[in-house]
Amino acid sequence: MASVNKVTLIGNVGKDPEIRYTQSGEPIANFSLATSETWTDKSGQKQEKTEWHRVEVFGKTAQVVRDYVTKGKPLYVEGSIKYDEYTDKDGIKRNVTKIRVSGFNSRIVLLGSRGDGAPRSSAPGEPGPGPADDFQASDEDVPF
Repeated sequence: MASVNKVTLIGNVGKDPEIRYTQSGEPIANFSLATSETWTDKSGQKQEKTEWHRVEVFGKTAQVVRDYVTKGKPLYVEGSIKYDEYTDKDGIKRNVTKIRVSGFNSRIVLLGSRGDGAPRSSAPGEPGPGPADDFQASDEDVPF
């Protein structure tokens, strides 16, 4: 039986992406994404909860993130959940959950109006496609 590991998020970038490169020169972009929900509680008070997600992007899509994504920009993200474990400087084991944008079923779509300065192109210099277009990375873009 097949299984599915799929995450879809729409939120705002929490800080400018950090870019690093593999030994072969492929970019990897890391940034945080905030998703919020609001509701009215039983007493009529408006409540809001924000969840923060770590996003890790590989290959050509990471190049787009590097060139066009900045703090505060709204994004649509499709990826998979990845759980990592590491030992911190004090020797304590820590767990981290990441949203990995890599491969065939992953994508990032820049949201917002053209007036907000968000280019809608998958490569610098190309004419901007419409809001339904997106950037996709293939398996060849994954550095491992």
